[in-house]
Amino acid sequence: MNRTVWRIDLPGLADYARTWALQRDLVARRQRGEIPDVLLLLEHAPVITCGRATKPEHLTTPRDALARLGFGVFDIERGGSVTYHGPGQLVGYPILDLRAYDENVVGYVRMLEESIILTLARYGIQAARRDGFPGVWVGQEKIAAVGIALKRRVTMHGFALNVNPNLAHFEVINPCGIGYTPTSMEKLLGRTVPVEEVREAYAQAFEEVFAVTLEPVLEPHVVAPTLFP
Repeated sequence: MNRTVWRIDLPGLADYARTWALQRDLVARRQRGEIPDVLLLLEHAPVITCGRATKPEHLTTPRDALARLGFGVFDIERGGSVTYHGPGQLVGYPILDLRAYDENVVGYVRMLEESIILTLARYGIQAARRDGFPGVWVGQEKIAAVGIALKRRVTMHGFALNVNPNLAHFEVINPCGIGYTPTSMEKLLGRTVPVEEVREAYAQAFEEVFAVTLEPVLEPHVVAPTLFP
């Protein structure tokens, strides 16, 4: 029988600071065994996140200029360098106790990538991994970023899949510090794909790859009343 994972869909464009605080709260509660594993699915307002490997030159636009342009900027605890999140991206934050996955961090990242590859395959997009570069690629272009943190065996942060974002927003950074060209499902398919539709396709792929059953939590304030009153 599959394990149950709470699925929490955050409405609208989720504020990054608030969502980051929600992740930390859920991680602590998962560590204490108060809740099951959780999958957060959402879209963010425009934001730049800087992981532990970020160097000053990875921000091609000064931080104060980014703020004036409407981008939030956050230094966070995940691995990897700088990346962009914004409208038109499906963002997923799994809060999982890795003891159920043999505490295999590399294997967990590969499973995250596989869930994205499987989602894209359902739209006829052939995506793949690229040796030495976490995430998911279509040819030489990156369609999804993956970056995680691990806190006492529990995961946080996760992935961002480009469904129909404004790709010009990536120009304010050197994405992941390697200067890749981003792509999106919209660009590859030549048509708009609703993020809500991809969210459902991803949820099915996540269940398949992780061998779990997602249980929707329809009211986030029940899970985190201090963050969602």
